[in-house]
Amino acid sequence: MNEQIRGETYTEGQRLKVYVVEVRKATKGPQVLISRSHPGLVKRLFELEVPEIYDGTVEIKSVAREAGSRTKLAVWSADPNVDALGACIGPRHQRIDNVLAELKGEKVDLIQYSEDPVKYIAAALSPADVLSVEELPDAKNCRVVVPDDQLSLAIGKEGQNARLAAKLTGYKIDIKPASAPLEPIEEMESAPVEETSVEAAEEE
Repeated sequence: MNEQIRGETYTEGQRLKVYVVEVRKATKGPQVLISRSHPGLVKRLFELEVPEIYDGTVEIKSVAREAGSRTKLAVWSADPNVDALGACIGPRHQRIDNVLAELKGEKVDLIQYSEDPVKYIAAALSPADVLSVEELPDAKNCRVVVPDDQLSLAIGKEGQNARLAAKLTGYKIDIKPASAPLEPIEEMESAPVEETSVEAAEEE
């Protein structure tokens, strides 16, 4: 059941795209484990729809997914003449619409990957606007400041937007509203970043 998208029902004869997770040897022959909830399914769907991904011109750098609800997909192109986001969206949104139709309502945020962590983290928190991103002394920790009216959007319902952004980037993200006093970076080295983010979510 963990490999199903919550809320999806299947009928005999229905055609579905699935992700092959594993092929196991069993006494009665090979067993194939398939999934509709694996992040790899979204990646493969974009490969099928976007020729630039299939031929390697556009690269999927990272995927973070909560199946049936929302996925964040970071894409990048080494070719300056190719717009990675535009290639994935396609003419008249056709390519991304085909993926969304297969995912049956799951939202997909396309994120522009950057080797600059500041730009990448700010993009990953889309659709929220970000005022600043500051890397903390602890490895893979950062503090993000957003406008007060964007705080709930940045965190997301039940913390989902911040959680997916953290999975996508590999950073622990502490989100603060612009009106909140910011403690000096030096005093934050041992601060529980994840707990701070959760508290902000609960206040909203």
